[in-house]
Amino acid sequence: MRKLSIALTLAAGLGIGAYAAVHAALPKPPAKSDAEKAADAEKAAAAKAKEAAELGKAQDKAVANYKKNKGMADAKGAAKPAAATTSGKK
Repeated sequence: MRKLSIALTLAAGLGIGAYAAVHAALPKPPAKSDAEKAADAEKAAAAKAKEAAELGKAQDKAVANYKKNKGMADAKGAAKPAAATTSGKK
């Protein structure tokens, strides 16, 4: 009986400790100064500009690849007329 009461006491203590650890409040981070806010905004703007430039390059590359693989002619090769239409209009 004594071992059972010791085990129950330990289990209850562990349960209470786990509950307290899960619900513990962390301290708030210190407020940012104006200089830190400006530096963060500048970093975000630079990252956004870099991502936009990379997106533009990727889009240009995709368009060039599409035109190359689909056999689409540039403005130079647009002089050929189409031999027949398949639109179904009469």
